[in-house]
Amino acid sequence: MQIQTDRTGETLTVRMTGRLDADSAPDLEQVLKTSMAGVDRLIIDMTEAPYISSAGLRALLLGKKNLPADGIMVIRGANQIVMEVLEMTGINELMTFEP
Repeated sequence: MQIQTDRTGETLTVRMTGRLDADSAPDLEQVLKTSMAGVDRLIIDMTEAPYISSAGLRALLLGKKNLPADGIMVIRGANQIVMEVLEMTGINELMTFEP
């Protein structure tokens, strides 16, 4: 998986290319741990991430946890398979989604 970040003011956009699974989730977790200071809007662009595992879900939850209480987490471009996983686990209730 490749991870790119872009910071604009208090918004952090994280773009992922590849599977978000047990092999790549620690990389995303590290990026989120080191990049979240002062962020109140986190955008996870999953347009090029065709799959998410339970380890990937954990990484997303870490991102949400590191936001302030009124912070917003956006999942952008998730495909149908990823959306089904997010919905089955109820994590979709914690985030906003964009096409």
